[in-house]
Amino acid sequence: MQSVFTGPVYVVRDNIDTDQIIPAQYLTLVPTMPDEYEKLGSYAMAGLPESLYPTRFVKDGKLDSDYAIIVGGRNFGCGSSREHAPIAIGSAGCKIVLAESFARIFFRNSVATGELYPCELTARLCDVLKTGDVVTVDLDAQTVTVNGTGKVFKFKPLGDVRPVVDAGGLFNYARKSGMIPT
Repeated sequence: MQSVFTGPVYVVRDNIDTDQIIPAQYLTLVPTMPDEYEKLGSYAMAGLPESLYPTRFVKDGKLDSDYAIIVGGRNFGCGSSREHAPIAIGSAGCKIVLAESFARIFFRNSVATGELYPCELTARLCDVLKTGDVVTVDLDAQTVTVNGTGKVFKFKPLGDVRPVVDAGGLFNYARKSGMIPT
């Protein structure tokens, strides 16, 4: 399994809710259908107000984001309990969300779907980084290194969450570990 991810970050603030992550009008897309899964990614973070986030997470007409990692503040993923939210972010090509804290249901949906590693920061990186800064996230060492400065920040261990996301979600993990038949 990959444990080190390097790429540009997309920085958001506190209380990014699931309506901002994937607006309700796109919930008709069915993530289990490959073409609709792809399309879902093109709408990831589309509900963010352009006045606060003039740089879009996914450029118009594109299916994938240029940003490999999202950095957020407190309470990332609050709002309704739609599993489309982490799926949309994952479909856009992002695999890690670094935030000070997560809404419980978003955290659980990230793990259950296997789309994202929800890494809980010990520092407020959304005040340190700006969109486009390049970082390296090491899941084994639980570190975020800012490539431009060499500064290193920590995040809390993923613990039992890590093997579930590594496996691609709860059902894949249960199959691989023999909890349910293959």
